[in-house]
Amino acid sequence: MTFKSVAKLTILGVALGALVSCGGLRRGGDADSYGQGGSAADPTNRAIPVQERETTIWDIFKKDNSDITVKVNKYIWAASLEVLDFLPVESIDPFSGVIVTGFGTPPGGGRSYRATVLVRDPALDARSLHVALQTRGGAAVSDSTVRAVEDAILARARQLRIRDGRF
Repeated sequence: MTFKSVAKLTILGVALGALVSCGGLRRGGDADSYGQGGSAADPTNRAIPVQERETTIWDIFKKDNSDITVKVNKYIWAASLEVLDFLPVESIDPFSGVIVTGFGTPPGGGRSYRATVLVRDPALDARSLHVALQTRGGAAVSDSTVRAVEDAILARARQLRIRDGRF
């Protein structure tokens, strides 16, 4: 055998050994053979339940399920667009709950702002909403301003929910 043949067989053996060792204790065998203690006949030795369907490396090649959606509170979503309607919308992703706006000046205001809104949860409360504001010059926006915008969005969302008759 040549050096190349030995190297190929060694690499193949190591790869196969690594692949086999990833399997763990799933089918057959007893817990003692892996140093877990207890025997297969021991009634106190219960198997750990396996998921209904295990994932494999081949799942990356399967087609994604288009029925899977991320839950976003529709009232917070609509209220965010209404409250920040003076800002031009640059990007909206309803599947991840992100709204990105361009720079705009609020009515009666002198500074120009841009906002990024993240709706994280289907619940209608403050933990579901995160607003980030930035000025055109890059200066920090005060926390009280951000809180006021979040409060305005949440108040409008509650109004929309009441209007729909869902208390």
